[in-house]
Amino acid sequence: MTASRLHLVRHGEVDNPARVLYGRLPEYHLSEAGRQMALAAAEYVASQDRPLGELRCSPLERTQESAAPFAEIFGLTPALDERIIEPANIFEGQRMSRALRNPWNWRHLRRPSVPSWGEPYVSIAERMLAAMNEAWHETDAGDVVFVSHQAPIWITHLSVAGLQLRHDPRTRRCALSSVTSFERVGDVWREVDYVEPAAKGIDLGAV
Repeated sequence: MTASRLHLVRHGEVDNPARVLYGRLPEYHLSEAGRQMALAAAEYVASQDRPLGELRCSPLERTQESAAPFAEIFGLTPALDERIIEPANIFEGQRMSRALRNPWNWRHLRRPSVPSWGEPYVSIAERMLAAMNEAWHETDAGDVVFVSHQAPIWITHLSVAGLQLRHDPRTRRCALSSVTSFERVGDVWREVDYVEPAAKGIDLGAV
């Protein structure tokens, strides 16, 4: 037996008054609105009346907090998985509007196809798919939920769709607390749904 469906859920709105790119920096927690968004995502998955067999999240605070409503509703303990974490980024801790005006930083933009400012897109896709494959085969029955981040979820979407991984981060279809769902037929993943169950939040600080 294997899992039935795998949902990649993005975390909710983060309390980020300085409006910096927070990346993997510690102590970035959900705002009150973000907690409500995470609850909306969990309630949406529960409304599908599908059993949940596995719950994993990135080890960052905002994803652990976004996984909490799933844990409560489904009675599961979330497992921390480093492979679904936010990618590292050279601009962490900075406001992008200011950082990009500094000529010293322009060297980090020289190869957007990699990208040169952080973890290669290929690496992100490989670790996400490895985690997905493992969870799929190790879950005896029911769905799987991964609570992750915008970049890993969007890169997974591009990889599964067979599209080039290079993209403009401003064009990502991956709203806060969105749910991107996949199924696997044989060795092939396919995306089957994308839903934004939560109210719009302030989407700042994503890599």
